[in-house]
Amino acid sequence: MKLLYPTPKFTQFVLSIVKVMLAACLLIAAGYSVANAQQTSQELVFQNPVLVSGTSGTNNATYRFSTVLTGVDALVKINDRSSSLVKLVSIDLDNTGFNKAFQPQVTYGNNTTPSGNTEWWMEFNIDFVIANTTIPVPVAAFNLSGLDIDGNNDKISEYASFYGLNSFLLESTSTLVPSVIKENVNGNLLTVGERFDGPVANYSNIDTLATTVMVTNTYLATSSFRMRAGAKSTGVSGAADRMYSFWFKTFNYSSTVTQLLPVTLVNFTAAYTNSAVALKWTTTSEKNSSHFIIERSFDGQEYSEIAMVFAAGNSDISTNYSYNDKVPSGNSGVIYYRLKMTDMDGRNKTSDVRIVRVGKTNDAVKIIAYPNPVVTDVRVTVPQSWQGKTLSYQLTNTNGQIIKSYTVQYASQTEVIAMSQVPPGMYVVRVINGNETAVQSVVKSNK
Repeated sequence: MKLLYPTPKFTQFVLSIVKVMLAACLLIAAGYSVANAQQTSQELVFQNPVLVSGTSGTNNATYRFSTVLTGVDALVKINDRSSSLVKLVSIDLDNTGFNKAFQPQVTYGNNTTPSGNTEWWMEFNIDFVIANTTIPVPVAAFNLSGLDIDGNNDKISEYASFYGLNSFLLESTSTLVPSVIKENVNGNLLTVGERFDGPVANYSNIDTLATTVMVTNTYLATSSFRMRAGAKSTGVSGAADRMYSFWFKTFNYSSTVTQLLPVTLVNFTAAYTNSAVALKWTTTSEKNSSHFIIERSFDGQEYSEIAMVFAAGNSDISTNYSYNDKVPSGNSGVIYYRLKMTDMDGRNKTSDVRIVRVGKTNDAVKIIAYPNPVVTDVRVTVPQSWQGKTLSYQLTNTNGQIIKSYTVQYASQTEVIAMSQVPPGMYVVRVINGNETAVQSVVKSNK
């Protein structure tokens, strides 16, 4: 069902009716959905990491964990840290805890916290890729359990933050305190994850029976996500050197409390044809979802709401949605689209941006890469006949070495390749559609 988005007052009226109608069945369906996901997920094994780029322990250092699943590797990158005082002791301890778990050890200062309130963290990004490559591959379902999130029996307590999860599971008697993580995304304050703060009390060893200091997060159709290993103190104390254990499997809880998060979006495409933009998207899971707001921008900064589409509510199967946006007459250039996904409790998150280029183009040109020269992001527009297909994108240097590569299953008219971390110089953008290949040279400038 589709409905043009009118006024906020009317929207609230409609949503109140929907809430009443669906409230009775949401808990039953949601409970089944999470249980089903936990039962069908596979254990991921993190062992024997190898540094593949960067300097060990520094930001952007990337480690490969081979065969976390059959045919799948994991690339773990140090994204960031709260301050230069935060240091990596080990990317994966194997002499304690559980050998199959991802177990980073992070320290602060000289293992002693300063006076006053102090908080520190290190953030990791985890990408799943086809074995021995950097080509992204989604993992259909997996659980990620944070174990032994506790303290030092003095003034220090640990916490763990997880981004992009679909739901989480806690013991009903848990000592962990969950809180929503919100971040500013394109000018909007959105829910992006969940943080779990542990107690100051110390629990001996890393024990999977200590469920009161454990949390299990469920992820669906995920190829990349990030997480933080953090701690905080209320004064001077030793044992700031903290060890974390993240095991990619679930465990038995005595009496659980499940929290659901909004929609899992697996693809969102935009294609321009016949003076209209066809927007299509698919969800693989919906928990307590309410509706989608379609937003459009002509400058990539200011977005306006152009339509609302009701969501399925709760679903464990793929659900397809679409909307056709008629481009205002006389418009040419670039149009930006994004989805705001909202659940019945008011939580929302925003999709990645999709871009289309409108106006006449030379059919003889297979792809258009712009701007050129480029400073931050290069946008690659493909022919209409290629849209909606599986395309491979490559960025190579003049020696033919692949700098970046990824595959898109349902290609939009325009995709974006990030260039901010690429050194200045001449590069080649290559797009592969089966046996067809199109290329264009681009220049990376530093300003």
